[in-house]
Amino acid sequence: MKILPTINEPSDVKQLNILEMKKLANEIRRFLIDVTSETGGHLSSNLGVVELTLALHKCFNSPEDKIIWDVGHQAYVHKILTGRRDQMSSIRQWNGISGFPKRHESIHDCFDTGHSSTSISAGIGMAVARDLSKGEEFIIPVIGDGALTGGMAYEALNNGAHINKNFIIILNDNQMSIDRNVGGLALYLDRFRTGEFYNEVKNDIEVTLRKIPKVGNSIVKGVRGIKNGVKQLVVPGMLFEELGYTYLGPIDGHDIRQLITTFEQAKHVNGPVIIHTLTVKGKGYNPAERDPMTYHGVKPFNKRNGDFHMSVEKTKPSYSEIVGSTLTRLAKDDRKIVAVTAAMCSGTGLGSFSEQYPKRFFDVGIAEQHAVTFSAGLATQGYKPFFVVYSSFLQRAYDQVIHDVAIQRLPVVFCVDRAGIVGEDGETHQGLFDLSYLSHIPNMTVMAPKSGKELEAMLEFASTYNEGPIAIRYPKGKDDSQSLGAPIEYGQPEWIVQENNNVLLVGVGHFYSRLVQVQEKLEEEGYPCDFINLRFVNPIDAGFIEHCSKTYRRIYIFEENVKYGGVQSRIAQMLLESSQNTKYEHPRVYGIGIDNQFVTHGKITDLNHALHIDVEGLLSRVLKIERANEHGE
Repeated sequence: MKILPTINEPSDVKQLNILEMKKLANEIRRFLIDVTSETGGHLSSNLGVVELTLALHKCFNSPEDKIIWDVGHQAYVHKILTGRRDQMSSIRQWNGISGFPKRHESIHDCFDTGHSSTSISAGIGMAVARDLSKGEEFIIPVIGDGALTGGMAYEALNNGAHINKNFIIILNDNQMSIDRNVGGLALYLDRFRTGEFYNEVKNDIEVTLRKIPKVGNSIVKGVRGIKNGVKQLVVPGMLFEELGYTYLGPIDGHDIRQLITTFEQAKHVNGPVIIHTLTVKGKGYNPAERDPMTYHGVKPFNKRNGDFHMSVEKTKPSYSEIVGSTLTRLAKDDRKIVAVTAAMCSGTGLGSFSEQYPKRFFDVGIAEQHAVTFSAGLATQGYKPFFVVYSSFLQRAYDQVIHDVAIQRLPVVFCVDRAGIVGEDGETHQGLFDLSYLSHIPNMTVMAPKSGKELEAMLEFASTYNEGPIAIRYPKGKDDSQSLGAPIEYGQPEWIVQENNNVLLVGVGHFYSRLVQVQEKLEEEGYPCDFINLRFVNPIDAGFIEHCSKTYRRIYIFEENVKYGGVQSRIAQMLLESSQNTKYEHPRVYGIGIDNQFVTHGKITDLNHALHIDVEGLLSRVLKIERANEHGE
């Protein structure tokens, strides 16, 4: 009889013995493979935390106790155990459940996550709130070794030791294999050091030694020094111990009995605790164990052999691949070009660059702030750094972009990947703010290509531009069009249709392929429009603005960015200022993009349709306004 169908809430896990929990772990793994092979999603990270999640729900009482999943893409097992098993087939789909913890989705999700290195900070805040409210619940942040490279995690560790509250950090380390000798010794020492008897004896000995006249304190200090020296030789985790944490581990993150024993011990420790668990990413599914990175975030695949369904679009390169291949080509002739990534080498297309130019490739870990200032340092010494980063992750380094790059006019190139709608990862990953938070920065040039060919040309342009930083934002997915058009000229847009009609369509970036169809259909409906590919979001050419003031009654701005603070806002402001110095009345400006909102998860096509930014939606929005204005002109 299967156990998984009987698990509807965490209390059901508490009724199981160890053998039943092991059986349930196998069933969960098969279930995860079945679901993700159909829907796609994060597979290898979830396969690696099955036993860990079971042990957490065995030992702690969610939702009273707070389990905080850092990043959150490894929370599928948690969702299965907290009443969402039957909804897993909808995960990351439009109107389905999220691939990350969401407070609105379940009382067992105590904190929304999606970006890394946040869980310890949130946990400390919850621990302080608990004590202020005189509560007794346990606070358990679960953070991976990758997320622990983020600076915010170290800030939190430092503060957590200072405030000395009770909370338990689970370090899920999936980059190490288990050394039985060291691991067993470490676990034994941890048990001994954190046992009540040991702590009582240690304290009694220190009190007795301090009573020795004149030399007591010196003896205690000397004994501590000897003890710490020995611990550095034989006990992992001395960094955490020196910070003020009780360190337990490393332990086998797939040994349910050992996990439960350690978690129960941690409950009796005063002050902050770190439990170091060693797990195998992709555990239990051979293709994922062999290649955990490929199976980290997957599209639908054949679960029998792990093969991915082939796409008819395979022959088209992605924008990320175009960036990688172009930088590799440019670096051949320019030894000053270097590439920087924040733990996203394959995701940003830099694999070939890292292989061909390993000494000029730098992966700094999940540390976007450091990556920006590191790039600034390179630029001061005559190098041309290209920092390739997802739009939503660059948000984390906003101050460094201003303070360390833009003020000094350093020629750092920001290749802003995944700009616009990205799909299934939802609110935390949609790149809908970069035009707003970059284009108003002084000295910052911001560009948006309409196609892969234009992206290549912009990268070539950026490689020789040394007057300040450049940001090039481009979408997730395949290249829509191989069109290039006119050569890149600084600050200048590209006219697609210029017949001095009363209406202008302004396309920003890859909206171009949709706008070609919109413009043609509008003309068929009797509403001819001029059409421009903006190319440069900052600066916007003053001559273009003057031409708009003189020529057009209505201007439609199409951008895959929130409207406020984006291109619509910039052009409207420039037109208003222009009209104050001329006799012309400035045209009406309409933003046809994303209302100021956080966009949920779903396939890109579904989201485009729901947001009315597919061809039909864009056309309908323009026609509605044009028809309303038709009789007033």
